[in-house]
Amino acid sequence: MSLRLATRRSPLALAQADAVARRLGALGVTCSIVEVVTSGDRDATSALAAIGGQGVFALEVQRALLEGRADVAVHSAKDLPSASPDGLVLASVPERRDPADVLVGRTLAGLGPGATVATGSPRRRALLLERRPDLRVVGLRGNMATRLAAAGRDGVDAVVAAAAALERLGVSPASSERLDPGWFVPQVGQGALALEARDEDHATRETLARIDDGAAHRALLAERSFLAELGAGCAVPVGAYATSDGDVVEVAGVMLEADGARSARASRRGSDPVALGRDLARHLRDDLGGGAFTAVR
Repeated sequence: MSLRLATRRSPLALAQADAVARRLGALGVTCSIVEVVTSGDRDATSALAAIGGQGVFALEVQRALLEGRADVAVHSAKDLPSASPDGLVLASVPERRDPADVLVGRTLAGLGPGATVATGSPRRRALLLERRPDLRVVGLRGNMATRLAAAGRDGVDAVVAAAAALERLGVSPASSERLDPGWFVPQVGQGALALEARDEDHATRETLARIDDGAAHRALLAERSFLAELGAGCAVPVGAYATSDGDVVEVAGVMLEADGARSARASRRGSDPVALGRDLARHLRDDLGGGAFTAVR
């Protein structure tokens, strides 16, 4: 069997696709990589919210699959909108890497009053300001090498990156601090890969199921249902992180004011990941007041 894997052209995305190809190759599947330039790659300077939000790194990759130019779409799960388009299905979630965020350049305690931290993520900005309202948080876009290089330059003391991205690229910054997901709640899907296939392509779906990690898949379902319940129009910073132990899933979530001044946090535990994610989102939004928080501008 041979499969064409569609992915973004960034170094991280290609490393992820290569990892999937190696996993499939161990099963006797021959893989080729179909590189796709997404709208998020074409515009590497504007804020993501200004050019289409989360889907800017996924839509063109999905289109390659729908148009028959590829058999599998390989995504960073955090880049994938909360619902697949008609005709596609989330077929596999391989073993998840560390979902945490990492502060690169300094430790949080080592940042002096008024220090500058760069990140393009409203979630990361709000979480930093929640813990350290004295910080100056500035925007940052670009690939991982560009973002890491910003630490220590032009007045930037530190940047925030995903631990999984550093691991997949084999990067070990000299000065860094892993931020505990218990309080620095990750972005939905962070650290996980999401493999989509065409709904009617049963042979490919069966093959991808062989590299599926059930615990990671259940956890991702809980996080994605959390995001789906809040809807594409949710403009306040949010995060969710789920774990699965057997049939039991636990998911924690946060909604924050854009400036970190207020937050709503809670968790849910049960056997139905989709119901848990939705219930948690409703609780944060409706019961704990997250729906009234100031939106990102």
